[in-house]
Amino acid sequence: MSRIGNKPVAIPSGVKVSIADRNIDVEGPKGKLSFKHRPEVKVAVDSDTNQVIISRDGDDRPSREFHGLTRAIIANMIVGVKDGYEKKLEIVGVGYLASISGDTLQLRVGYANELHRKIPTDLTVTCPDQTHVVIQGCDKQSVGQFAAEIRSLRKPEPYKGKGIRYQGEQVKIKPGKSATK
Repeated sequence: MSRIGNKPVAIPSGVKVSIADRNIDVEGPKGKLSFKHRPEVKVAVDSDTNQVIISRDGDDRPSREFHGLTRAIIANMIVGVKDGYEKKLEIVGVGYLASISGDTLQLRVGYANELHRKIPTDLTVTCPDQTHVVIQGCDKQSVGQFAAEIRSLRKPEPYKGKGIRYQGEQVKIKPGKSATK
């Protein structure tokens, strides 16, 4: 029994959910998202209680798996179009910096060349200063994916902690070879 899948998703004011065939469209002040759910799951909008109700056909393993997954994706879509998602990255290191030029994020993170990454059209990327990058958008998956791609360009190294990390991320610093003496 899926405990998360049985819980209905409340639709806040200002958000419109429409279902046509297997396509779910969610529209709100931050944007519009759509998702095509699996045939093992049924999705309905209850206009009386203003909730999205997710149910499944069978009790086999894939049906149970997609039941909770579909509910979580719809809940994330509703939060995304209402409030949006945000990831903050910080760049640590002497001479390491980030800047935005048009639709390109430019990073200097200790390599011989500057790294350039094209910013996806559905995301808003800002640099409040040279050592911080803020990624905002209504799609949780694309915000997290772009943040992970930027972080993977120069992960924090364990000896000095230099690199790109999520804001608030704790990097365990290893002692150097002189610590053994």
